[in-house]
Amino acid sequence: MPTAHSNGSKIFYEVSGDGPVLVLHPGMFQTGESWSAVGYAPRLRSAYTVVAIDPLGLGASDGPTDPAAYALERRVEYVTAVLDDIGADRAGVWGYSMGALTAFGMALHAPERCARVIAGSWDPVDGFASARDHALQQLGLPAETDAFDILRQGAHADPSQADVIDAADPAALRANYDAFSRDRALDAVLASSDVPMLMYCGTVDPWHEPMRKVAERTDSAFFSVPDADHHGGWVRSDEILPRVLPFLAAGRW
Repeated sequence: MPTAHSNGSKIFYEVSGDGPVLVLHPGMFQTGESWSAVGYAPRLRSAYTVVAIDPLGLGASDGPTDPAAYALERRVEYVTAVLDDIGADRAGVWGYSMGALTAFGMALHAPERCARVIAGSWDPVDGFASARDHALQQLGLPAETDAFDILRQGAHADPSQADVIDAADPAALRANYDAFSRDRALDAVLASSDVPMLMYCGTVDPWHEPMRKVAERTDSAFFSVPDADHHGGWVRSDEILPRVLPFLAAGRW
């Protein structure tokens, strides 16, 4: 896999296909390969140069243990470092969950590098906190409960995510979580962005309504994935791709 360098860390990525550059950024406990495993990348390669990134702290990328390394601006910097490494001035950016946070960050902090954004399942208002609070309530746990182990144990039930978790440095996973769990209040600044955005979310994902309302306030496109929870909004690529492809095709870069 090719390697970019950002803030002293190595970022691994894979390039395939031909056409305008489209960056795919996965969520927590996933790697760039996850986009192929559930059917996205194979469909996209016929029309786009697909750049699937291993996020910092996951897969083959380095895993710093300082939460500051995972601040939103630093996430944006490692995406732009990958673009620099392949010689791309601009790209479409598609992210899911933590990857959607990074895609929003691109629209905010590097709009000149970002042709369009597709963001799946992330609450720009309260960030991870709204899903955490929902999960703790469902489990009957106090609000002050540290949700990191709950998140990691839940993800570990998925064999593909278990492999990623087991291969990672636990301290890097914790640092990553500590950073992204604090990111929130992006909605006001997203409203001022000129980057075309498409947002989507499963209807039984706790982030659905916050995300839909932000899309409305920012005049962004939005669609719902019926009866899908957070996992369903990721794996149902056969339903999601037909909604995303026209948005991508509407702009060339």
